[in-house]
Amino acid sequence: MSTTSQSNTENFGIDYTPSNVFSNSTIPEISDFVGIGSYRWIKYIRVLWVDFTNTPRMRIIPTPFFIKILRSKGRPGFGVAKASLGFVHLHVAPGFVPTGEYLVVPDLKSFRVCGSFAPGHAIVLAYLQEKVPKPDVGLEVPLCPRTILKRIVDYAAQEAGISFLIGFETEFILLSKTRPQIVEVNHADWGTSAKLPAGQVETIVLEEIADCLVAAGVELQFTLAESAPGQYEVVTGPLPPLEACDALVFTREVIYNVARKHGLRATLAPRVHPYSTGSSSHTHVSLHPLRAFPNLTSSSLAPSLSPISQSFLQSTLLHLPSICALTLPTSFSYDRMHDGIWSGGTYVGWGVEARENPIRVTGSNYPPSDIFKAGGGQHFEVRCVDGTANPHLAMAGLLAIGSYGVKEGMKLEIAGCHGEDGDAMTLAQMGREDRLERGHGIRNGDEKSERLPLNIEDGRERMRNDTLVKELLGVEFVEKYLVVNETFEKYFASDPDDLSALVEYY
Repeated sequence: MSTTSQSNTENFGIDYTPSNVFSNSTIPEISDFVGIGSYRWIKYIRVLWVDFTNTPRMRIIPTPFFIKILRSKGRPGFGVAKASLGFVHLHVAPGFVPTGEYLVVPDLKSFRVCGSFAPGHAIVLAYLQEKVPKPDVGLEVPLCPRTILKRIVDYAAQEAGISFLIGFETEFILLSKTRPQIVEVNHADWGTSAKLPAGQVETIVLEEIADCLVAAGVELQFTLAESAPGQYEVVTGPLPPLEACDALVFTREVIYNVARKHGLRATLAPRVHPYSTGSSSHTHVSLHPLRAFPNLTSSSLAPSLSPISQSFLQSTLLHLPSICALTLPTSFSYDRMHDGIWSGGTYVGWGVEARENPIRVTGSNYPPSDIFKAGGGQHFEVRCVDGTANPHLAMAGLLAIGSYGVKEGMKLEIAGCHGEDGDAMTLAQMGREDRLERGHGIRNGDEKSERLPLNIEDGRERMRNDTLVKELLGVEFVEKYLVVNETFEKYFASDPDDLSALVEYY
C-alpha cells in the first residue's frame, strides 16, 4: 500500500493564477476572415453590448461588411442612439434624450464562435465610445458598462496594487411552457441522475451547451442538476474580470439559444416559485497582489487570511448593501434573498464555507478546517448576485468597494459566522447583542446597516446615499443607472405576479 504525506492529502484542487487561467487565445485578425484564414467560414458577426437592465443589444453584421468596418479609417465601429442605454420596455427613461449617437466599437478580444446553435456566426462584445472626443473624458463613455469595469480594474491595479480572477456559477431553469402557465421540464431532485435522463431533451440541451462552451474556448468545469424543478447549473472557470464578464454574457447567450433550438425556454429569473429555491449567479473572486504590502495589519478574526483579503473583505461588507442595486437589480431579486434557504441570507456577514452568509470564504486547495492556512486556494464567493444583473456593472461595484479597502489598509473588524469556531446558528438566528459583539449591526447610527436591502427601493436608496460608491463609479453613472432601474420597475416589473413575463424576459 502506498503512503502519502499529510501535506499532499490536504492539498487538492487546481491552483489558478492570472498567469495560468484558460484565457481566450483566439483573437482574430482581419486576415482570419478572408481568403484561407482560420475563420473564413464565419458568415455573420453578432456584435453585442449589454445595457443597464441587463438586456443584450445586438447587431448581426455580414462578415464582408464587418471586415469593411475593421478596415475603416480611424476607429472601427457603427452608430447607435445615446438613448439606447436608457431604453426600457418601449419607454425611454427620464434624462435620456433622442439626440446624439455613440460609436459601438467591437472588441475582438471578446471574439467567440457560436457553435452548433448558430453555425457560421460568432459573437463579439463592444465598447460604447464618443464619436468626437470630449474635453473631460476623451472618447470614453462614463456610462458604458465595459468601460466602467475596465476603469475599476485599472484603479485596483494602480491604487490598491491588486488584480483579480473571477468565476461564475450560472443557475437557470428549463421550461417547456411559459403560458398560460409555467411548466418546468423536469421535477427530479438536486444532483440526481433522474434529472439528466439519457436521450431526453433536457440532457441533450445540457450536452449541447457544454459542447458550445468548450468549442468557444470557455473553460467549462461542471454541468449539474440543481434543486428547483427544471433547474440546472453551468460552472465556468476563472478569468480576469472583463474577460470573465464577457464570457458570462456569451455563456448566457449559449444557454438561451440552445434551449430555444430544442423547443424549450431557459430562464435566469431569480425565483420562479415560492415553494422552490431560486436561481443565482454566484460569483467567485480571488485576489492577486501586484506588489508587497508591508504595512497592512492582520486581524485575529481571521489570522491566516491574507492581509489584503482581510482589507478587501472589511470594505466589501461595509458597502455591500450599497451595491445591491447592481447585483440584485429587480424587485424579483429579493424574492430569492431570504434567510434559511441557502441564498446567502439578508444579514451582512461572512463565514468559512457558510452558505447562509452573502460572502462565503472558500478555497480549492484546502479543506474547510484549514481554509486560513498560508498559501493559495483562498477566494470569496459572493452569493447576493443573480442573473438579472449586468455582470460588468455588478463586478465593477464589487471590485470597487473591495479595492478601496485594500488601498486604505482597512483592518478586518467584522467576525465571521461559520462552523469553524463552534457556531451553530446563522446571523439570522442570533440575537442583536450577539451580532453586535461580532462587529455586525449598527454603524454610523444606521440601524439598517446590519442587513442587506430587503427590496429594490431600499437598494436604490442605499446606493444613492453612499458617497464612496458614487465617487468610485461616478456620480453621473449612479444617477442615470438609478433612473433607468426605477423606470424598469415601473414599466416592466411592477406586477410581481406576472411570472410568465419575467421568465420570458430573463
